[in-house]
Amino acid sequence: MSLNHQPEETIAAVATAIATGQGGIAVIRISGPLSTEVGQSVVSIPGKQSWESHKVLFGYVMDKSKKERIDEVLILVMQAPRSFTGEDVVEIHCHGGLIAVQRVLERVLSHTKVRRAFPGEFSQRAVINGRLNLTQAEAVSELISARSKKAAQLAMAGVNGGVKSRITTIRDRL
Repeated sequence: MSLNHQPEETIAAVATAIATGQGGIAVIRISGPLSTEVGQSVVSIPGKQSWESHKVLFGYVMDKSKKERIDEVLILVMQAPRSFTGEDVVEIHCHGGLIAVQRVLERVLSHTKVRRAFPGEFSQRAVINGRLNLTQAEAVSELISARSKKAAQLAMAGVNGGVKSRITTIRDRL
């Protein structure tokens, strides 16, 4: 992961697990100052839908020539600071499966001012922007990789701030 966070950079990546034949939908997250611009350049929205924060839109990811629909999608726009990263975010909810997801992500990454996010970079930006503390970000990673119900419960306690509150209590007692 890059330790040199550049707030002017816009990043994108698949934000859901994908495997052959698994999952009916996938989410591609775009985060950064150009998120809405990138989303609007990639997705065609029919009718009079507006790109307002925290609204779901319906549309199509179009190829660059605008002649072919790549996928039928839902778009979720979240303006800063009310997003996971604390930045402007656009999520493209597309059909799952390797080919559909790959084609949509390639279309997003074809925008000249977007780069592929490093693993964990969305969480890193959430920490930098004050949306998560470091223990919460670590707990998100643990929740994603949990292999049992108990592991997921413990990780969720960390996401909810349980670890930080315990550390704070111990520090205050000291």
